[in-house]
Amino acid sequence: MTLDPDALRVLEIGRAAGGEPFENGSVAAARAAYDASFPTQQGEHEPVAATSQQAIDGPNGPITIRIHRGTGAPRTGARAVLYLHGGGWVIGSLNSHDEICRWLANLCNAVVVCPDYRLAPEHKFPAGLEDCTAALRLMAENAGELGIDPARIAVAGDSAGGNLAAVLALLARDGQAPPLAAQILIYPNTDARQTADSYRRFGDGFGLTAATMAWFRDHYVRTPADMADWRVSPLLAPSLAGVASAFVVIAGHDILADEGTAYAERLQADGVPLVLRHWPGQIHGFVSMGRHILAARQAVSEAAAWLRPRTRAQAD
Repeated sequence: MTLDPDALRVLEIGRAAGGEPFENGSVAAARAAYDASFPTQQGEHEPVAATSQQAIDGPNGPITIRIHRGTGAPRTGARAVLYLHGGGWVIGSLNSHDEICRWLANLCNAVVVCPDYRLAPEHKFPAGLEDCTAALRLMAENAGELGIDPARIAVAGDSAGGNLAAVLALLARDGQAPPLAAQILIYPNTDARQTADSYRRFGDGFGLTAATMAWFRDHYVRTPADMADWRVSPLLAPSLAGVASAFVVIAGHDILADEGTAYAERLQADGVPLVLRHWPGQIHGFVSMGRHILAARQAVSEAAAWLRPRTRAQAD
């Protein structure tokens, strides 16, 4: 496999910009560096029909959510997507993945809700997950007010957001969260043990490094014992049978490639309807790099096309 030229260019831009690895500084410094960098990666934010923000109640206090109603989304009974942003559970915000949320809203004629869930280390596991669950519950219980169809609510997320989305799908299966029509997992983190071979193959030089991922993980968990909890490592769940149909995106040059592929293989083995889409020349985070990487929009478009017909009543 060779790197996609667009991905190679992004890596070259990053090397030219310099900067310290996140793990060499404070959390505040990492957030400031990320907040300064992501606008240079995202493309122009396309308009949607409407955007609003509101605060909702959560188990740990108020949670801000952003709501995009896509162009073409009906006023009532619209498809809905709960989008959970990436950032290693430590960085990221409503703004850092706004481009993807707008794409999904327009491509699916949907309402996309993104919660500003609590971040570690100030709020360790399971605080962020609890916030995401509260946002899903708000969507299900207030479907009429939001103009959405409760039978067509999906969850989606990338990286750490993909981790939270996968866990939320398991909670939904078990009746601990409202039921879901589908899940979209974009290069998800599924195994906090971080022992997959892709950590060796792509541990340095491909954007997200093994050292940075360990730094993220160590801020998120309360103790090492949490790494064996399937709510942190969904790959370790006893069974994945019965979760919502899944669309899984894997970047070929990514330390998370092997655990994401392993999760997809377990979904398939447990009888979950699945589309597994490999982007062999891409790096971690490529879907958030629409300014430079053409495949970013392509990947979201494929996921949206898969999602459009799905409801809870459909097997596939």
